[in-house]
Amino acid sequence: MSSLWADCLNHLQSKVSSTDYSTWLRPLQASFSDGELTLYAQNQFVEKWVKDNFLSEIIDLARFLSKNETLIVTTRVGIRPNEKRAEATQNAQQDSTTSTFKTGINPGQHFDNFVQGRSNQLAKAVAQQVVNELGQSHCNPLSLYANTGLGKTHLLHAIGNALLKKTPNLRILYIHSERFYRDILKAINTNSQEADKLKKFYRSLDVLMIDDIQFLADKPKVQEEFLHLLNALFDQGKQVILTSNVYPKNIEGIDPLIKSRLSCGISSTIEPPELETRVAILRKKAEERGVELLEDVAYLIGQKLRTHVRELEGALNSVIAWQTVTHRPITIDMAREVLRDRFAAYEQLITIENIQRIVADHYNIKLADIKSKSRTRTIARPRQIAMALAKELTNHSLPEIGREFGGRDHTTVMHACKTIAELRDTDTSIQEDYTLLTRKLSS
Repeated sequence: MSSLWADCLNHLQSKVSSTDYSTWLRPLQASFSDGELTLYAQNQFVEKWVKDNFLSEIIDLARFLSKNETLIVTTRVGIRPNEKRAEATQNAQQDSTTSTFKTGINPGQHFDNFVQGRSNQLAKAVAQQVVNELGQSHCNPLSLYANTGLGKTHLLHAIGNALLKKTPNLRILYIHSERFYRDILKAINTNSQEADKLKKFYRSLDVLMIDDIQFLADKPKVQEEFLHLLNALFDQGKQVILTSNVYPKNIEGIDPLIKSRLSCGISSTIEPPELETRVAILRKKAEERGVELLEDVAYLIGQKLRTHVRELEGALNSVIAWQTVTHRPITIDMAREVLRDRFAAYEQLITIENIQRIVADHYNIKLADIKSKSRTRTIARPRQIAMALAKELTNHSLPEIGREFGGRDHTTVMHACKTIAELRDTDTSIQEDYTLLTRKLSS
């Protein structure tokens, strides 16, 4: 990557929304030669969008940074010639004494723009607690676990930004586990000097944040080094924050000693957002983009896509892109037209039949049992959970759901939904089962 374009990205990251940055700007490739900066987009649509919405600002920024008022900036469709895509994350092997230390923190993701709802309020509260009680044993390590696209990474960056605001000189590193793995493995396979340098760097940190820790599964050499690092940081009272797609103790292929270490702190999950939160997320993301999204349109999208945040962002991007191209206002009819295929795919994925099948498999009962008249507890409870999931994840009415469960009355479905809602607040096993089943159905 052109160093000039890398500098431009660093400045643009704080000037545009996180969605715009990750969707349109970060994927661009760049080359710089003979006083011309060329940006390469993956297709014509992206190239046009960048040209229409960001090019003038990029030109001004590039000319300022290069101190060349005649600098030419062009956009093209394709891949930059004879160059490899640069690493997205900064090199973690930087010397701890250098003044160019980079945190990896996204400055655009804060607690303020993290949309809170019932599904994530506990995780957010725990994250804020860590900011206030940094390094305290009861909060160390902090483990956030959830399915992809639900806001784990946003909370990591929010913690980092909050800590840097309080203590600007704090040594914080955000890194994805894949990059951590490559760095450690490279050091191991080179020489002891490089390995010692890397160990020194990581052990000099005040806060280490590693995203998607499950990537380290079945990698014993790296796990061994990781365990030594955890012990060293904990002994110094330094904070460790991790994310994973499942509860840390349930990650397969991870050393039991690491699991034991992770269980000493605090863990919190993020569930798929409920309707009100989905609507709030959509409107917040639209606001960040400078786009007015009417509440009824947000409700339509939120009702049709009962899944993770990235899916919602993708739908919103499609709607905004269509508005930009057609210059038509965003209405319910327009959203239905643009998102027709996306809605259909989701409805095909989450059906009452699929819910019944997945619930039956989870509880090791027959599919026929779900629809039977049996009232035994081992059958009745899974049936109630399946009914509650059908009510939450599909657009079917209560009578329609009842008919699919052996011709039951709509009042039976209502009772099941109420019972499961109460049990989720009082019975951790029911809550864990419900969350896991929701993830399976929404992924």
